[in-house]
Amino acid sequence: MAKTKVEAEPDQPDEQLDRAIEELRGVLKEEESRPDAALRAASGANSSIIMTIPVDVQIILGSTEMPVSDLMALQKGSTVALNRRIGEPVDVVVNGRKIARGEITVLESDPSRFGIRLTEIIAATKNA
Repeated sequence: MAKTKVEAEPDQPDEQLDRAIEELRGVLKEEESRPDAALRAASGANSSIIMTIPVDVQIILGSTEMPVSDLMALQKGSTVALNRRIGEPVDVVVNGRKIARGEITVLESDPSRFGIRLTEIIAATKNA
């Protein structure tokens, strides 16, 4: 599991997260159609505030349920079966909210490391 640990500001975190998700969608769409220099110039002053909001990003490879007795029996070398199969998409979770899905990929620049290629951005929903 890849994890970057940062914390969101306490005032209105859901609203800030929604704005950050919408900004991410815009950046991803612009990236497909613009060169890097034009993308940086288009981001503007308003988005600079949004881009500095720290968030907790997790890539969820899978999960499982087990009785406490099985959990306590785990030791170095134990294998835990997850609820996903090889090749299935993984979830991208930001501040506890699933925002995207992707596929695991080997980094071209460093074959000993892997990353996630986003395949789907999940629409943000506002809490009523």
